[in-house]
Amino acid sequence: MAKKKALNTGLNELLADIDGVYQGVYETIDSQKIRHVHINNIQPNPNQPRKDFDEEKINELAESIKQHGLLQPLIVTECPDASYTLIIGERRLRAAKLAGLEEVAVIVSDIEQHKLRELALIENIQRENLNPIELATCYQALISEHNITHDELSQRLCKSRSQITNTLRLLGLRKETQNLIAQNKITQGHSKILIGLGEKDEETIIQSILGQKLNVRDTEILAKKIKEKKHIAESNETGIKQDSMSSSHIEKSKLKELQKILQHYRISTRAHTNSITLIFSDNASLQNLIESLHQNSINH
Repeated sequence: MAKKKALNTGLNELLADIDGVYQGVYETIDSQKIRHVHINNIQPNPNQPRKDFDEEKINELAESIKQHGLLQPLIVTECPDASYTLIIGERRLRAAKLAGLEEVAVIVSDIEQHKLRELALIENIQRENLNPIELATCYQALISEHNITHDELSQRLCKSRSQITNTLRLLGLRKETQNLIAQNKITQGHSKILIGLGEKDEETIIQSILGQKLNVRDTEILAKKIKEKKHIAESNETGIKQDSMSSSHIEKSKLKELQKILQHYRISTRAHTNSITLIFSDNASLQNLIESLHQNSINH
């Protein structure tokens, strides 16, 4: 419990770091603490969870930087080789390069190296419009690294528990489906319908969404039909098995009764003629057998 509490405290500290960077640094920073460094000396955070950036928005930001300059310094940490690793501001760094800037203003933070990944995760969750799969990956990484529950993460990120849980469930879909969600080829509304289906049914519905341009409502109807059809097939299969077991039980029961009836008679078999001969001592014995077999037939 103590270990978990310590990890949770660490996450709170990281959140405080983010808030401090955004809310306080730019307002209170001494101009002497701002450095101007060559843009090529800044390397992206290798732990940056965001993989896709909106190129149109990057271009718009680049045009703004050309006209007004880079209004807010980037946040970096200094490396032993005198280069810098970006902590916050990858969109601005990309746009600044696109705008042709050679030098940019930076604030050097003393954040420890091992916190860079977690800071990148939280910074993206709080400040960027991640696609649902990237967001789910960030959530899962924070949960795993800090050994916390969905509810605890939701409280620390000020998001609903259901939003956290539903987003994480997307990671249970096929990788191909996750890629389609990340590329915005299917919506998050579509993806919620796919959760819990088998891989085969998931693939069938995906093909229909893409091929027939199904909206969310049509996709719900298709998923319902597939589930109902599967349920009927499973019910029929169960019924067949039960009938087979019942029939087998009846046949065994009949065989036992017949053996019981025939045990009082002499039986002779002839393999070459595939025949069984019953030998009776008198007509009364024969009549008793006929009546027993007849009664057994009526009962079944």
